[in-house]
Amino acid sequence: MKHYKTITELHAGNLWDPPQHPLLGLVGCLSTCTLGNQEFTADCYIIAFKKIKSGIFMYGRTPYDHDNGCLFFTKPRQVIEMKDLKFEENGFMLMIDPDYLNGHELFKTIDQYGFFDYEVTEAIHLSPKEEQIILELHEKIQNEYFNNPDEYSREIILSHVSSILKYSQRFYKRQFIDRAQITGKTTSKFNDVLKKYINEGNLENKGLPNVSYIAEQLAISPRYLSDLLKQESGKTAIELIHIFLISEAKNLLRIGEKGVTEIAYELGFENASYFTRLFKKQTGMKPLEFRKTNLN
Repeated sequence: MKHYKTITELHAGNLWDPPQHPLLGLVGCLSTCTLGNQEFTADCYIIAFKKIKSGIFMYGRTPYDHDNGCLFFTKPRQVIEMKDLKFEENGFMLMIDPDYLNGHELFKTIDQYGFFDYEVTEAIHLSPKEEQIILELHEKIQNEYFNNPDEYSREIILSHVSSILKYSQRFYKRQFIDRAQITGKTTSKFNDVLKKYINEGNLENKGLPNVSYIAEQLAISPRYLSDLLKQESGKTAIELIHIFLISEAKNLLRIGEKGVTEIAYELGFENASYFTRLFKKQTGMKPLEFRKTNLN
């Protein structure tokens, strides 16, 4: 796999003109752009807009209509790979070395944008209005990048980058809603995976399932799954796992055939005290108190 240590190397490796700034690269992604035809990593953040003419591109591994442009984000050393794609000529790729952010608010906040942890296949598919907003911000960045840069240019460019990130946060929320309409609620699929995991006896043998395991079963990245669930249900993946397990615990306590320690072990908890603390946090009472109330 090819790895680019600097933005200058990335430009040279793809036969682009040298960057205007060693820590900041901006290129137009034409139909002849070779970047999408190889697997690589780089020591920089990448924000890319591409208008796809043909080929397979998916978000959350779900095929999507490519008539409109898509916007994706990668963080340093994230593997990037797309195959058999042809692009329209109005795409762009912005590459930002982390050192370019030093002293700016984005240095602290950029990693708070969860979509930098998504897979490339989980890009935003923009509506025409959203596309126009991004292209206008790109044009402003391009004007600063190529036309007489001075001591104000970096601050202006990063302010526009910040705007792209904030708009993208909004656009992803819209896409999460659209995704639910296309493929159904992810929360329901999440619970189905948990039910299957329990029914197959994995809680006692393997312990509590983690978010990465469930994300793998649903063929999406863990961060994308967590953000989808948060949008749909207001709960994180971990919170939903706990809610599901406590619901199972309530049923077992109502039956009254097993003790608290046995139930805790059956549900994958390493010890009864942790199970008891979580149960009280979720229900407001300890397991034995819940059993006594429901038996009465």
